[in-house]
Amino acid sequence: MISRNLLKSVTMRALPFSDAVSDQLPLGQLLRLSLFQISVGMAAVMLLGTLNRVMIVELGVSATIVALMIAIPVLVAPFRALLGFRSDNYRSAIGWKRIPYLWFGSLWQFGGLAIMPMGLLLLSGDQAAGPSWAGEVGAALAFLLTGIGMHMTQTAGLALAADRATEETRPQVVALLYVTFLLGMGVSAVIVGALLQNFSALRLVQVIQGTAVVTIVLNMIALWKQEKIAPMTREQRDAPRPQFRDAWADLVGGGTAGRLLVVVFIGTLAFNMQDVLLEPYGGEILGLSVSSTTLLTAMWAVGALIGFGLAARWLKSGTDPYRMAARGILIGLIAFSSVIFAGPLASIALFFAGAFGIGLGGGLFAVATLTAAMTVETKGAAGKGLALGAWGAAQATAAGCSIFTGGALRDIINGAAMSGTFGQALQSNATGYSVVYHVEIGLLFITLIALGPLVRARSVTTQTTGPIALTEFPT
Repeated sequence: MISRNLLKSVTMRALPFSDAVSDQLPLGQLLRLSLFQISVGMAAVMLLGTLNRVMIVELGVSATIVALMIAIPVLVAPFRALLGFRSDNYRSAIGWKRIPYLWFGSLWQFGGLAIMPMGLLLLSGDQAAGPSWAGEVGAALAFLLTGIGMHMTQTAGLALAADRATEETRPQVVALLYVTFLLGMGVSAVIVGALLQNFSALRLVQVIQGTAVVTIVLNMIALWKQEKIAPMTREQRDAPRPQFRDAWADLVGGGTAGRLLVVVFIGTLAFNMQDVLLEPYGGEILGLSVSSTTLLTAMWAVGALIGFGLAARWLKSGTDPYRMAARGILIGLIAFSSVIFAGPLASIALFFAGAFGIGLGGGLFAVATLTAAMTVETKGAAGKGLALGAWGAAQATAAGCSIFTGGALRDIINGAAMSGTFGQALQSNATGYSVVYHVEIGLLFITLIALGPLVRARSVTTQTTGPIALTEFPT
C-alpha cells in the first residue's frame, strides 16, 4: 500500500506551484487570492486588444483618438507607487491595510467597464441628444476609471500576497500570480473574441458590462477573508502618518531599490518595443498569413509560461534573482538576434524561435525583478506596498512608452528608408523593423550594465554570509 508521505510527495511534485503553499497561505486561499490577476488580465485584454480593434474597425473611430484613449491607463501607472505607499500606511479600526484598496480598486475597475460601452457608442457618433463632446468625455472617463482600478487592485493584491507568503514560498507565489495573469489574458481574449465575432452595438454592451460583473465577482471572491482583523486603538489611528516623499527617499536610499527601478524600466523598454511589430514583421517581411502570425502570440505565451516555471524552480533552489534577470536578458539578446536574421535568411523557423525566446527571456526578467522588489531592502517609512507599487509603476510606464516608441520609430525609419535617405541598400520595409530590434538589443546591453552592481553587491553578501538562500533575503 502506498504510504501517505510518498503520495503527498508525488502530488506535490506533479501539481504546478504546489510548493507555493504554506501554513500562512494555504492552497485554497492562495488560489482564491490569485483571482484578482484574472480580472486584471481581462481588463488588460479589453483595453489593449479587443477594444482597440473594435473602435477602429467596427465603430470607425479615428486611430489618433483610439491611441489617446488607450494611453490613459498608462498615464496613471506612475501613481502605483503612491497607491502602494497608502496601503502600507492605511489605518482602520479593524486593522486592515490591503483589503480596502483591493475593494475600492475593484469598484473603480467595475465602474469604468460598466460605463465604457455607452461612452464608446457615443464616441462613434451614435448620439441623438446631448453635447457633442459627451462621447470623448465618457470614453476617457471609462478608460481612466478602469486604469486606476487595475493598478490599485494589482498593487494591493501583490502586496497582500507578499505579506502572507513566507520567505521560502514567495518566489513560487510570484510565479503563480504571473501565470494566473497570463492565463486570464489568454482565456478572456478567446472568449471575448468569440462573443464579438458577430458584432453589434447590443453585443458590445453585453460583453463589456458582462466583463464588469465578472470582475467584481472574481475580486470579491479573491479578497474574502484574506487579511486578519487586528483592531487598532484610536491613539494608533490618530498617530502622525509618514509622508510619501520621506518614504520614497527611504526606498531609493535603501541600497538597491533605486537601481532596481532603473533596471526594470530599461529592461521593460527593451522587451516590449516589439509588441506591436512582431506580427506585422512576419506578415510584411516574411509573407506569413494572418493565421500564421497569430501563432506568434502562442509561441510568446509558451515561452513566457516556461520562463515563469523556470523562475520558480531556480528561485526555490536559491538562485539570486538578479542573476536570473541577467539570464533573461541574455536569452533576449539571442532572441532578438534571431528575429533580425530571420528576415535576410527568410527563415520562418528562426523567426518563431525568436518569438519564443522573447517570451522566455521576458518572463524570466519580469519574475526575477518582481521577486527582487518583494525582497528589496527598505528602511524607514518605505514598505512592501511602496516597493511593489514602484516596480509596477516602472514596469507599466515603460511598457506603454515602449509600444509607442517602437511603432513611431518603425514608421519614421521606414519613411526615410523608402525615400532613399539611407541609400539603395537600405531601401526596404525591413529597415524600420531592423532598427527597432537593434535598439532593443542596445537597451538590453544597457540593462545588463545597470544590473551589474546589483549582482556584485549580492555576491559580496553571499561571500560574507555563506551560500545564499531565500531565507536570507532582506525583507
